[in-house]
Amino acid sequence: MAQIYNAPKVGVDGSPQSSVGPQFNTHFWDRKSLMDATEEMYFSPLADAKSMPKHFGKELKVFYYVPLLDELNVNDQGIDANGVARVPGTFTVTFPVTGITVANAGSAAAVTAINDNVNSATGTAEVVASDAADDSGGSGLTLIGMTTNVVQYADETDADAAITAAGAGVKQENVGSLYGGSRDVGTILGKMPTLTENGGRVNRVGFTRLERKGEIQEHGFFMEWTEDSLMFDTDSELYGHLSREMLRGANEIYEDLLQADLLNAADVKIYPDAATSVAEVSGESGAVTLLDVGDLKRLSVILDDNRTPKKTTIIKGSRMTDTRVISASRIGYIGSELQIMFSDWNDFVPVEKYADAATLMNGEIGAIPTAHIRLIVVPQMMRWQGVGAAESTNGGYQATGGRYDVAPLLVIGNEAFATIGLQGMTGKGKAKFRIIVKKPGEKTADRTDPYGKIGFSSIKFFYGFIKLRGERMAVAYSPIPE
Repeated sequence: MAQIYNAPKVGVDGSPQSSVGPQFNTHFWDRKSLMDATEEMYFSPLADAKSMPKHFGKELKVFYYVPLLDELNVNDQGIDANGVARVPGTFTVTFPVTGITVANAGSAAAVTAINDNVNSATGTAEVVASDAADDSGGSGLTLIGMTTNVVQYADETDADAAITAAGAGVKQENVGSLYGGSRDVGTILGKMPTLTENGGRVNRVGFTRLERKGEIQEHGFFMEWTEDSLMFDTDSELYGHLSREMLRGANEIYEDLLQADLLNAADVKIYPDAATSVAEVSGESGAVTLLDVGDLKRLSVILDDNRTPKKTTIIKGSRMTDTRVISASRIGYIGSELQIMFSDWNDFVPVEKYADAATLMNGEIGAIPTAHIRLIVVPQMMRWQGVGAAESTNGGYQATGGRYDVAPLLVIGNEAFATIGLQGMTGKGKAKFRIIVKKPGEKTADRTDPYGKIGFSSIKFFYGFIKLRGERMAVAYSPIPE
């Protein structure tokens, strides 16, 4: 009879053996097939990197200089076209140039409220409104006479009272930013820096800077092993695999720290359908507050109004020294649980339709061109569990503890945030992680381990976050389909 292998099973009594005798190795371990894919960085490529010098504590501060015509530019340095100081806390109300009509019975009260003003030139009340005959503005209405439609008020209370009584008007705080932030035609024209033939000390403006700060913290963890665990283990590359997993874990922790800060730092918040808060996001049958493309268009318009660029700079390359520009769009991050919902929209364009003409980011699946958003799927995207509306009749959405779960769409504009590293802790061969390895032997031997049988590896890194432009970051909330 020819010699046969007979598929023996090592260590199993009664198993058939090969003709030649017992076998020692009865399998081949394909290590490569068991390795997980390397964790990708999703949020770090968008960050502006700042270095914290040594010997200056752990807090880094930067100045943000507010543009002249921004509503955040509130200062007491302004002088108006009459040469009078613009005092923060006082207000200008611009009434319609077409005139003010009120009910006949309320005309006297409206005139009184409008005339409860402070003339910027004299500092006293100015009669700018006068009563008229009943029905002068139509049946049951009085057309109030106005000498000017731009009126100054001592405080916001008086300004609001005049607007309420007149039934119309737009208020603007008097600060040294001219018409900062206003988009009302009347307000803008009323605060234009006009000059007379004599000029004079008029139209002085002021500027404001805001302080942004962040604090760095050190994070780290370690593992230890015995000399025998590496020396006799079946896997001859065990230490290499464990080291790789430590680095992956540190990278994921860094990304999670950054993701949590970004979700909390976003100033623009979009709630789906009729919801006005996270607690009202619902998956109830017949009353689902579902995110749609209209919500994303609204989000895009708000970011446009906040002067958020559609051009985004991303960091590329293994040592993060190379950059690429993503143009005509903003970056939106979602979890895999929302991928099917977004890809089913008619406005969704899959990535393969434009990949040849664009620089792609890790995890990019497509774009919503009508909302100027390119979508990135982050497998470890965070969510809020059990914070939505109460669950009663579930319409097919995830819930925890009797309340619906809520998932975010996070949109990041250019130059919206920065991460902080410690100066001298990065550089060639070090990157942002610092690793210490001491293998078993003489170097690890001491009175607690006199034979040097135990070794360890540790990894540590500094992390800090600065919110630079919160108005350039947005979160849209959605229930999570099951």
